[in-house]
Amino acid sequence: MTSREAHLVELVDNSGVPLGSATVEEAHVAPGQLHRAFSVFLLDDQDRVLLQQRATVKTRFPLRWGNTCCGHPAPGTPVATSALERLGEEIGVGGVSLVDAGVYTYFAEDPVTGRVEREYDHVLVGRLPVGTQFRPDPAEVARLLWVSVPDLRERLESDPGSYAPWLSGVTARLEAYLTSVSSDSRPVSASPPVSVSERLGGK
Repeated sequence: MTSREAHLVELVDNSGVPLGSATVEEAHVAPGQLHRAFSVFLLDDQDRVLLQQRATVKTRFPLRWGNTCCGHPAPGTPVATSALERLGEEIGVGGVSLVDAGVYTYFAEDPVTGRVEREYDHVLVGRLPVGTQFRPDPAEVARLLWVSVPDLRERLESDPGSYAPWLSGVTARLEAYLTSVSSDSRPVSASPPVSVSERLGGK
């Protein structure tokens, strides 16, 4: 196993309650074991999101486009702490404030490598200051790309095979989060709201 494949992940039930641990490799061998993960979206001042193309050497879905950064917190480690660490390792960015945008639980099988993803995925959103410089690790990231959220949605619908299978689901969490933020920032009306946004959780 590579060093990262030997790292421990936290196994969870469908509600995210910890059940124990397994190595990264063990958790991703079919049929897979549900475990805690995170998916980070970084946005710029124009609300564009930063995508990464996964490196060729990735054991799961190499060269597919995904969100800014993904990973697994070690058992008992706060999700945001692990996410910030991975942002530094993968694209060389630090000091970002991350906000919880909900959880996306999914299963996916890589037809090329035979590995699987069975993840309880915490979606985190952060904003980058103008002029941020990136230092992507070529062992993790092949390319970086800025896209608007509507453009990302169109790409996912027109060419799903070029994107990581979880990207559509975590993008839906991002869209809901951005909508709720936009609604919260509007001036308060004398009339009561006609609806309340549903808080997103696990499946």
